[in-house]
Amino acid sequence: MTTTTPDDMALPEFAPTPEQHAPTEPSRKAAADLAPVFDVPVNIQAVLGKTAIDVASLLKLSRGSVLELDRKVGEAIDIYVNNRLVARGEVVVIDDRLGVTMTEIIKDGDAV
Repeated sequence: MTTTTPDDMALPEFAPTPEQHAPTEPSRKAAADLAPVFDVPVNIQAVLGKTAIDVASLLKLSRGSVLELDRKVGEAIDIYVNNRLVARGEVVVIDDRLGVTMTEIIKDGDAV
């Protein structure tokens, strides 16, 4: 089992600057205090959009059916962690796989 530190998990776009990287003694202690939760699984959802339909319409869906979502092309998607909105981002393609780039971090009270 490998252990990751917060610095190991940093994305290049969000990498700390040298001023942010030089931790003071209290922040080192805080990071060490978080070590027990590094292996706790979380549920992450990237929501492209939402729609509401009745059960009769749901039962009529088949391969090739199209559902209209509440978002426009190019609009940011919502990123949820454990059902809590934490960021907005964009869909990207990496080696034939879909991914998400976070473009905005949502702070408490900023979610609309």
